Amino acid sequence: MGYDFDTPVDRRGTWSVQWDGVADRFGVDGLLPFTISDMDFACAPEVLAALQARIAHGVLGYTDWRHEDFLSALRHWFTTRYDTELDTDRVVYAPSVLNQVSQLLRMWSAPGDGVVVHTPTYDGFRKAVTGLGRELRGVPVGDTAALERELARGDSRVLILCSPHNPTGRVWTESELTAFARLASAYDVAVISDEIHADFVHPEFVPAGRRHLPWTRFGTGRWAIVTSASKSFNFPALSGSYGIVGDPDDHAEFMRRMLTAEGLASPAVLTLTATIAAYREGAPWLDALNTYVTANLRMVAARLDAAFPELGWRPPEAGYLAWIDLRSLGVDDEALQRELIEREKVAIMPGTTYGCEGHVRLNVGCPRAKAERGTDALIRALHRLAA
Repeated sequence: MGYDFDTPVDRRGTWSVQWDGVADRFGVDGLLPFTISDMDFACAPEVLAALQARIAHGVLGYTDWRHEDFLSALRHWFTTRYDTELDTDRVVYAPSVLNQVSQLLRMWSAPGDGVVVHTPTYDGFRKAVTGLGRELRGVPVGDTAALERELARGDSRVLILCSPHNPTGRVWTESELTAFARLASAYDVAVISDEIHADFVHPEFVPAGRRHLPWTRFGTGRWAIVTSASKSFNFPALSGSYGIVGDPDDHAEFMRRMLTAEGLASPAVLTLTATIAAYREGAPWLDALNTYVTANLRMVAARLDAAFPELGWRPPEAGYLAWIDLRSLGVDDEALQRELIEREKVAIMPGTTYGCEGHVRLNVGCPRAKAERGTDALIRALHRLAA
């Protein structure tokens, strides 16, 4: 089946955070957005067909996720995409990935404790950690010595691992993941592995043989995977996520909290419907999407290389978010944002959102014509400032 990723879908006036809410973050309405990790593509037709059939049934009552239709779809996905057997006795369900992160932080740490993350850091992690009164402790991606120093601190309780990493798009190697597991075990630190970007690995941009490896292959002691089909198949507005909690007692405690203290016994039936359809029938659409996004990233690389070869920019190994290091150009972050907003009329996320100056994060999960407009706007702004 052929899929159309080129035809734009008008999202204005649909309560879209990226499109209609752009003024909330950038102070100006009507900008062309390349911001949050939300794609401009319609959902897979297989997912939409399943949703339409479920709505046609007419009854949207309280629903249970603990049934074989849902759990077998998860097992199927992990087997076919990651060559990994999934123990569905360890599955949990929650309204969102960040809700799971917050619940696990409450379980495995106390106010004032340290939570270790790789920097640059997804801003949702920072908000969750600091909002719960924990101390965010960042270590640069790739700095194993710094990671060990932070994990070795007596009050470091949790490592939040973003795998693949957001915003850099790094796909961790097997040896890196093994080292993370060894350090976490040595210093009695729990691991939360956010794997929501796992389906977006680009073989063209990663060393031969490297692929996403779920934390189920490495976890010992206290650990959990948190994820959702919503990122890959673009239905985040349906809410809903699932996770895998390794220790049986921790699994039971997570379930108790969700069913009692949180009062979240019933998931959204349309989320279950969409997830099952995505994991059972959506692989061809996702494969085609990845091919399209890879070409978008290749386009960004070619245009940046032609305009600023000194950047030496290479596409991310995973994801549809182009993390671009501009430090060699000596461009001021605030000046760049003014150029982008006031003259180019585009919204591109500044690296400071993720704790990293001199960078931008350009979302190219969109039709190619839009991705070209955003790339060209960035290049024009940089030319004016770097001249």
